[in-house]
Amino acid sequence: MAVKIRLRRIGKKKAPVYRVVVADERSPRDGRCIEEIGYYNPVSDPVQISIDAEKATAWLKNGAQPTETVKSLLKKSNIL
Repeated sequence: MAVKIRLRRIGKKKAPVYRVVVADERSPRDGRCIEEIGYYNPVSDPVQISIDAEKATAWLKNGAQPTETVKSLLKKSNIL
């Protein structure tokens, strides 16, 4: 089973809020996830990023692959 760290969209139309989740790469974007490790709010000023560093590093050590967007969020949060 290939595992990805990616974003799950929540929130209203034209006001996105995302949860950072660990999910099977075959599941749909807003489908079932294994674990939620944080959230990302691009609309607020300043942008809110909150990711649990311990959970994220544990999943990365176990072989989970972050998407490009999540990788940039992890770099901004000083996790990568």
